[in-house]
Amino acid sequence: MQKINSTTELKSAIILLESRQIQSKQILKDQFMVTYDSFRPVNILKSTFNDIVTSPNLINNILGATTLIATGYFSKKIAVGASVGIFRRLLGPLIEVGLVNLVAKNPDAVKSVGHTVLKFLSRKSEINSNQQCQKKI
Repeated sequence: MQKINSTTELKSAIILLESRQIQSKQILKDQFMVTYDSFRPVNILKSTFNDIVTSPNLINNILGATTLIATGYFSKKIAVGASVGIFRRLLGPLIEVGLVNLVAKNPDAVKSVGHTVLKFLSRKSEINSNQQCQKKI
């Protein structure tokens, strides 16, 4: 800052500093209101929801979790089933854990198998619908 020699320079410097103080105070108030608004629970929930929805891996994570849950469920039904045998009761959870680990470690292979099964099922449904159309004719 410059050295002030006269009263007019002092008054103009005071006016300049007061105007800077008013501007800084207004900026601080505005920033406080923005911060206060962002900490409201509704806005926190909104921002969290937006972050989750805009996550690039959301669909992959949901599909992966669903696949693991379905694999565990079906492997338990297949391995244990309705049997009351002690051998199946002991071996069932081991098979279930093994299949779930296999699916978790090889998601690309599971996806390719899933696509193959879906193609097969869609072809089969097309063939059935064509046969039904021919029967009607």
